[in-house]
Amino acid sequence: MHVTPAFTSSPHCALSPDGSLVATLFPSKLHIRSVPSLETVSEVLLPPDVTGPVFAFQWSPSSSRLLVALADQVHVVAALHDSFRATIRIPTSGTAKPTLVQFGASDTEVLVCSQFGRTLSIFDLATSRSVEVNNPKFHHASSAPRGFAFRPGSRHLALMTRTTGKDVVSIHHPTTRDVQRSWHPDTIDAQGLLWTPDGRWLVIWESASQGHKVLFYTPDGRLFKAWSGPSGFLADMKDYELGAGVRLCQPSPDARRIAIADHTSNVHILDAGAVTETSRLCHPSAISPKDTIQVGPGPSGPSTHTFVRATQIVSAPSFQPSGNGAELKVGCASAAFDSSSSLLATRLEEAPSTVWIWDLVSSELRAVLIFHANISSFSWHPDIRELLMMSCESDNYSNLIFLWEPLWDGPRVLDFGSHIPDSKTGGKTQSSWVSWPGQPAVVFFGNTRHCIMATCAGSKDTPTSWQDIQIRDRSLDYGNVETTPSHTHGTGVDILIPLESDLSCVDDTFSTKWREGV
Repeated sequence: MHVTPAFTSSPHCALSPDGSLVATLFPSKLHIRSVPSLETVSEVLLPPDVTGPVFAFQWSPSSSRLLVALADQVHVVAALHDSFRATIRIPTSGTAKPTLVQFGASDTEVLVCSQFGRTLSIFDLATSRSVEVNNPKFHHASSAPRGFAFRPGSRHLALMTRTTGKDVVSIHHPTTRDVQRSWHPDTIDAQGLLWTPDGRWLVIWESASQGHKVLFYTPDGRLFKAWSGPSGFLADMKDYELGAGVRLCQPSPDARRIAIADHTSNVHILDAGAVTETSRLCHPSAISPKDTIQVGPGPSGPSTHTFVRATQIVSAPSFQPSGNGAELKVGCASAAFDSSSSLLATRLEEAPSTVWIWDLVSSELRAVLIFHANISSFSWHPDIRELLMMSCESDNYSNLIFLWEPLWDGPRVLDFGSHIPDSKTGGKTQSSWVSWPGQPAVVFFGNTRHCIMATCAGSKDTPTSWQDIQIRDRSLDYGNVETTPSHTHGTGVDILIPLESDLSCVDDTFSTKWREGV
């Protein structure tokens, strides 16, 4: 493992989508660092009125701009050369603050969801124009992303709203965001929508309380097919009779498969082209080791964190709720395909310390990794196939990252504790893959004070350009700026939102388009 020197960070530090830059937000400026060289390449001074807590910090899709969102204002700036600046000012009150702020499908589009779900505002920074849609169905920070999706390629926006007790789905123009088509889906209480990666289908799934129902629509809003749950003999049919419906849908990167999880221990794999079930992955209560399955019973101790193979039947540790009335949740909590779409990693709600890895070609378990702490996250490498990264919630695991691939004897551990100066006091940690082309894989890891990057290469691999690097910052005192960029360069956009906007024009357009689509 080749490790970079630690560099100063903050609670708001983010990698660019293309993996070339790291942006860190400090009280008075943005600090941009190059990933290949670790050199400071830009410092962007923020306006003096940027004060208070920051609840959104994000790169644009092209990795050229950054968004900084506060309660009453949103700033978008160019990461390099100070060539663009835009400000969205949002009048707020003590009870009306945005719950979600993020980039849209392009660098010039920003989405703002108001509290209590009153409106979803779509801002075009290139034209200083905004479109507001009333009554988005989901508005909380955790659920709002389930209510809209951008079609890959064409960038059409699919949006779910709810009025008079009925769900409404609308398709919006990729540039103007005018409504082109809208309809009432055949749902009682839809829980989300998404586009498949090839843009062929718009997928909408029903509430779990309404049983199994997943609807597949064409891009122009025509219903192609509905999946109504598993068919054939089921040993646990009573679970389905009780309405153990859909809780998540996950398409594969190649758009050939869709994994549908419900409130049972099963995950259903659908052929995305024909919308038919091709296999069913059943998480066993008793796992029998064999040549094709790696079963890791967990690290042997807090200091070694080594894995061993199980030699006899084992069971995944189950979660028991505390005695304060906590409800026991069941079913698949998360699922993710690897970049080749041939492996699927899952985690069950009732077994939060276990990661299950499935071979989708044979529809069999490939590995079961059991930890001594709950899994906080897992993610496949975006480009390298069959390479998985995992992290755990416990304090004993706060500086550890676990990597797994099929050809290894078990997970390998990256321990960053000795490489970060304040590893025990630096607060919450974050980890992610660096989307850097070529081998070896690169991991980004940090806390609220320092960040570091490391390759997953062995000692015999070719050293990276980081070896022998000494970080040279232009300024280590981030309260002061040695080089002050000018605030007058580039274009500036200042968009104002009335506290009580007149939405009559938008509403009329929406109603007209809806009637045309019936």
